[in-house]
Formats: sequence, C-alpha cells, structure tokens
Amino acid sequence: MSAVPEPTDERLREEQTASDERLREEQTASDERLREEQTASDGADATAEQIAADALLRPVRPLNAFEDTVERLLQTIRLGVLRPGESLPPERELATRLGVSRDTVREAIKSLADAGYLVSRRGRYGGTFIADALPAPRTGDVAFSRTDIDDALRLREILETGAARMAACRTLSATEREALWSRLLDVRGAAPQDYRRLDSRLHLAITEAAGVPSLVPLVAQNRMRLNEMLDCIPLLPRNIAHSDEQHEAIVMAILAGDADGAAQTMAAHVWGSAALLHGFLD
Repeated sequence: MSAVPEPTDERLREEQTASDERLREEQTASDERLREEQTASDGADATAEQIAADALLRPVRPLNAFEDTVERLLQTIRLGVLRPGESLPPERELATRLGVSRDTVREAIKSLADAGYLVSRRGRYGGTFIADALPAPRTGDVAFSRTDIDDALRLREILETGAARMAACRTLSATEREALWSRLLDVRGAAPQDYRRLDSRLHLAITEAAGVPSLVPLVAQNRMRLNEMLDCIPLLPRNIAHSDEQHEAIVMAILAGDADGAAQTMAAHVWGSAALLHGFLD
C-alpha cells in the first residue's frame, strides 16, 4: 500500500491563496448586497417624503396666502415630512408649488425662523433649514372639550380607516412597500422626544399608500389637531408598546392585501387614542 504524499509548501500556498480569494469574493458580494439594500431603503424614504411634500406643498387659497403658506410649511415640519437639519426647497420652487409670490414665501420663512422652527445659513452650502431642536408645543393654556376630541377622532376614523382599507386593496410598488416598512421601523425605535413626529410620518405613509393624493393634506390637517391634543397627555410606555403592535398589524395587513384586517385594526388603534384623550382631557 503506497503512502499518501505530504502536501508541498507550494501546494499549501496555492490552497491558502484560493481560500483567501473566495473569502474576498464572498465579502465583496456581501458588501454589494448591503449597498444595494441601503440604496433601495434610501430611495424608498426619499420617494415617500417627496410624495408627502408634493401633497402638502400645493397651491394655497389666494385670500389667505400668507397664513396658508405658514400652515403648509408648519405641516411639513411638525409632521416629520422634513426632518430637523434638512433644507427647505428654494424660495422660487416653494413659490411655484404654493402658487404665491416669493415675497409671501420669504415672509412666511422669516416668521417661522423668528418662532424657532427654521434657521438660515449663508455661504456656498447655505439655505433655509429645519431647526435641529424644534420649539416645544404650548399646552399650558389649551383646553379641549369632549366635542373637540370626538370631532377630531371621528374624522380621523373616517379618513385613516378608509386610507388603510384602500391601501390594502391596491397593488403597491416595491418602493411603496419598502417605504411603509421603513416608517414602521422608524417609529418602533423612536426616542420619546421623536415619537409623535415619527408616528405622524407612519400614518401619513399609510395615507400615501392609499393612492389618493388629495387625501394626504386632509389627514395632515387633522393630524395637526390631534397632535395638539396628544401633546397635552403623557407618553405611557404600555400604550406605546400596544401602539407599536397595532402599527405592525396594520402595515402587515396592508402588505398582505387584507383590507378588512387593516381597517379594523386602524379603527381599534384610533379609539385606543380616544380613550386616553378622554381620560386625561375631559
């Protein structure tokens, strides 16, 4: 019986080189997949934010051009469509999209800068940016009646339950599906000070997924009313955990095409908020 020859140093070096090359190829492929996934996620975020911005930054009523311009800009800021540190579109673009003069846009921006929502920077990379720390809501002198709360919540049920149902009935694009999932992950990992903003972004993303652009500003306007009320009550960890479960169930139902499940869970979610608002504010 012949002996098995011992591997030579040259053969060992060749095998090691081949092994190293396989590892490098596998690492390169893994890095490329991660970059593609990140690019897809970033693209979904950018597309979702663009859809929401397009829906909110649309022509205002001519009789109240300044006030409506301030309101639209505030909606994009307070509902998280534009995040702290992000830049506003240029004045000329805003004027065109809102159907107002550049002077009106300039006055609205100055008013919001004076109020602490915007900051202006000069230089090559200058412009108007969302403030890194937004003003805290003023809730000390605010009082809401049961009628106020019911009005906002019943309108919310009509708008957002319908939006969830319609989104589940649509065939969503890969970008729309990724945007919904990304918004869900954002709110699940939110710090307390960011929760309301990221929660609003998720609900706007669900509304956008319904495919009815004119619905987005209606939900956004009502969401502003609702957030004024929610800012008057504490964030309760158990409620946040329950809301996270409901958010996931709503998004999963939409992605699965389960219209009844999406609508029913959204309705339950709305009235969970109603119970807390009535309990704290009635």
